[in-house]
Amino acid sequence: MRPYNEKISIYHGMASTIALNFSNNFFPIFAITILGASNYQVGLISSLPPLLALLMTIPAAILLNRANAQKRLVAISVLLARFMFLLIVVVVYLPSFSLQAWVFLGIIAFISVPNTVANVGWQTLISGMIEESRRGQFFSDRNRLLTMVGLVSTLLIGILMKDASESIIAYQVLFALAFAFGLLEVLFLLKHEEAVQIDSSLVKKKSMDWTIFRNSNYVWFLAAALFFNFAWQMAWGLFNIYNVRIAGATIFWISMFSVGSMLMQFLTFPLWKKWADKYSNLRIFIWAAVGMATTPFLVVLSTNLYYLTLIQTTSGFFLSGTVLILFNLLLEKSPEPSRTYCITTYNVLLAFVAFIAPQVGIWFLGQVGMDRAMYISSALRLLSAGGFLYVYLRHRQH
Repeated sequence: MRPYNEKISIYHGMASTIALNFSNNFFPIFAITILGASNYQVGLISSLPPLLALLMTIPAAILLNRANAQKRLVAISVLLARFMFLLIVVVVYLPSFSLQAWVFLGIIAFISVPNTVANVGWQTLISGMIEESRRGQFFSDRNRLLTMVGLVSTLLIGILMKDASESIIAYQVLFALAFAFGLLEVLFLLKHEEAVQIDSSLVKKKSMDWTIFRNSNYVWFLAAALFFNFAWQMAWGLFNIYNVRIAGATIFWISMFSVGSMLMQFLTFPLWKKWADKYSNLRIFIWAAVGMATTPFLVVLSTNLYYLTLIQTTSGFFLSGTVLILFNLLLEKSPEPSRTYCITTYNVLLAFVAFIAPQVGIWFLGQVGMDRAMYISSALRLLSAGGFLYVYLRHRQH
């Protein structure tokens, strides 16, 4: 029988998945189609949130470390982040396209402030609630269920809004529904049973524990993970521009891309969990990273929307391994006494990488064109798999 906190975490994840699927998936097409955003602004959709996250992660960690109960603070942060969806609803009433696009980007950036507190808090909260022996099975089950919920919700959007890609009202309804599910997300967060720390230790009150950098396992994982994320996220802005501007994808096709990917993830999460248990998280992640390297190269081979749906579907196989194993690796390589500091450091550096990477992708787009920019992204992703191979070989040697 599944423990109470695991069940509530799954319910919370379902609400969160729907809220984000009704919003984040459609931010780029909304910006391009309704607000007339430029390529540079589309790139900023991916880059601005990490910049704010970079500035907020350390203050968020200090706040969370000093809080006796993290659950309420995380819930308030989620509520504030989801409230921003209502502001996006009214952006279209501003007097000019240029102003609309920049205000939209400002809102997207500001969402990262409460989101950072929520993300760091949730990672720390859930790591303390789930026993280490159950993590692999729990996150595999949770990811499968959330993927199915995301698949169904995105499929419904694609069908119901098939011909509404240029309808302002369609996007407004979408973002309003995202806010409603955000409220449900907050409710389930508050239902978690948290062990309140009555007397916080002196260590917990420190702003930073620099001794984490003496742990070679964590440091080498950190370096490999950051390079992988740079190579991975470099193509995010390129995908948005290619799909909407070059391939002419509508809301329906954007939904189909997501549905195909999520369906494959749903089917393959148990496989990755099984392989990781048998061969180790680190060894299996190398293959996930190699698979991720193929996607940018394959995408630019055609603008046929059926072909692109097929590529997004097959890429979901490797994405499921990436999503499941990377977080497990973070917890595995983070020493228990300083786990909050390890997670915080990872998120700070990841935010910096996530800010830089899409801008580098857009720069390559301007310098060498879409095809070569995608090829460069594939090459860097493959190189990042080599980074994890080195970490694995080093781990075996020791």
